[in-house]
Amino acid sequence: MPQPPARPPIGLQLTRTAHAATQAFERALAQAGGSVSAWQVLLLVRTGQFGTQSKLAETLGLTRATMTHHLNGLERQGLVRRWREEHNRRVQRVALTDEGEALFERLREVAVAHDARLRSHLSDEEVDQLSDLLAKLQAGLDA
Repeated sequence: MPQPPARPPIGLQLTRTAHAATQAFERALAQAGGSVSAWQVLLLVRTGQFGTQSKLAETLGLTRATMTHHLNGLERQGLVRRWREEHNRRVQRVALTDEGEALFERLREVAVAHDARLRSHLSDEEVDQLSDLLAKLQAGLDA
């Protein structure tokens, strides 16, 4: 009869750790008045690289309908504004409002603090090693 592994399966450890990290991040964002979905959208809009609604959806891996739902909520909260291009009415642009910029800054502080918390028990070398190992796990899944 085979011996049970000395450690839990990697997938189980990874899932549990990712779940705990995600929950901690969600709680911290909520305390700052945001959410993970709001943070992701605000971050992409803020970079200016994905100024159209369809590019935002594609980058986040969302359907256009789901992206519209998120943007509608952010627009109702006064965090983003949208407009159609004059020369191509099918293209809808997105930008942060002043309120959106303020929330972005608060959530960025939360994200930086969360990252520092995740790194707090790791050396720089261990962070590099973890990044490399996660890339290898991803490559194994992609193969």
